Amino acid sequence: MKPMADSIRAVRERIDRACTKAGRNAGQVRLVAVTKTVGIEGIEQAIRCGLVDFGENYVQEAKEKISRIGREGIRWHMIGHVQTNKAKYIPQFFDYVHSVDRWELLAALERYGKPMKVLFELNLAQEATKHGTDEDGLRAMLEKVFSLKHVKPVGLMTMAPYSDDPETVRGLFATLRKMLEKMNREFALAMNELSMGMSSDFEVAVEEGATMVRVGTAIFGERT
Repeated sequence: MKPMADSIRAVRERIDRACTKAGRNAGQVRLVAVTKTVGIEGIEQAIRCGLVDFGENYVQEAKEKISRIGREGIRWHMIGHVQTNKAKYIPQFFDYVHSVDRWELLAALERYGKPMKVLFELNLAQEATKHGTDEDGLRAMLEKVFSLKHVKPVGLMTMAPYSDDPETVRGLFATLRKMLEKMNREFALAMNELSMGMSSDFEVAVEEGATMVRVGTAIFGERT
């Protein structure tokens, strides 16, 4: 357990330093361990090290893990693209969905009548290989969210392009924060979550207001 415990401690220390630099409280930032391709043993080891938030990218892979590990004391986050026909599994297995990018998915989640917290994914870098909506698409969804009784919009999410220099994506994180503030004003909402930043850039994301950072490699090592 020691190597993983050391890795988690190092990530938390980096979050703390970034918060101090930005004049924030470290308690405002949630560490979501990304467990795509990580086995049951690795996740259980991370739980023993004190982690409680875990992010999965694929519904089928997540179903098998969560069925064995359970949900008690754990918060499971769906952070990958969700096909509408897989929405039926989300309320059963997840507490948060970070990757809502179209109204059809929201409507599908609403039909199951279970409380669900969702974040809207924006493709701010306009990368063809990534999912996410744009400002117009976000606004179109927010115009209809007041019809939802079970699904609660809580924030925005984005994935920055990989760069050896995280400073190059600082502006993108700042844009997401400003977008959250703008949409809250425009639609009289109180969304407060910003899911942004991964192993390569989470410190810059924290400095720009991230409330959730999605970290895999810095905790579990390179994927095999």
